[in-house]
Amino acid sequence: VQLAESGGGLVQAGGSLRLSCAASGFRLDDYAITWFRQPPGKEREGVARISNRDGKIYYSDSVKGRFTISNDYTTNVVFLQMNSLKPADTAVYYCHTWLQGNGDCWGQGTQVTVSS
Repeated sequence: VQLAESGGGLVQAGGSLRLSCAASGFRLDDYAITWFRQPPGKEREGVARISNRDGKIYYSDSVKGRFTISNDYTTNVVFLQMNSLKPADTAVYYCHTWLQGNGDCWGQGTQVTVSS
């Protein structure tokens, strides 16, 4: 059971990145996936969540209107499309789920750096 993020990098303010969270060992179909981020020196915060069972989506106020979470069941991947990036979006981004019998499952994280 594993989550693996990819797609981070360095981008100028106003640019875009798309992060991927690939699941292995389980199917995303019945679980909720949350994207968290942890800026330097700050606590981890949730920014987007998709409940694959009922399709409900949540965004934090800080990213609403700029980030879009989506999933691809055929490839078992959840995406985070990030547009209009700001220096304040600089952080390590993690995906997370909770699996019955396994508990919390975190990816290793991917670094996003937005230059001004």
